[in-house]
Amino acid sequence: MELRRIHHAAIIASDYGVSKAFYTEVLGLRVVAENYRAERDSYKLDLALPDGSQLELFSFPDPPARPSRPEACGLRHLAFAVPDVAAAVRELRARGVDTEEIRVDEYTGKPFVFFADPDGLPLELYRE
Repeated sequence: MELRRIHHAAIIASDYGVSKAFYTEVLGLRVVAENYRAERDSYKLDLALPDGSQLELFSFPDPPARPSRPEACGLRHLAFAVPDVAAAVRELRARGVDTEEIRVDEYTGKPFVFFADPDGLPLELYRE
């Protein structure tokens, strides 16, 4: 087996419209496809990053809550590479998104910052 890259990450939103606006308008991801699956009463929105990787955004009726703290067992966070963390933080804050303070990775010396999506999913921006 030869794993080459992460193809996509999937996110289930509690409020599809709010999360769709966040990922497309605030983060600027490009919509590839949007489908409504009547048998599941569920939307599936495929979003692309410039490198070809994708996020799948789903809606489901009454999804169960999941711990989203970065130290909870399971997926810790989703990280996006950006050329300038400070500029990205300024843009997020201008759009009303709270961020933590910028930190520096003790091993690589690169800056990074955490923030959350509308459901509290931990997201990270990490300098390329």
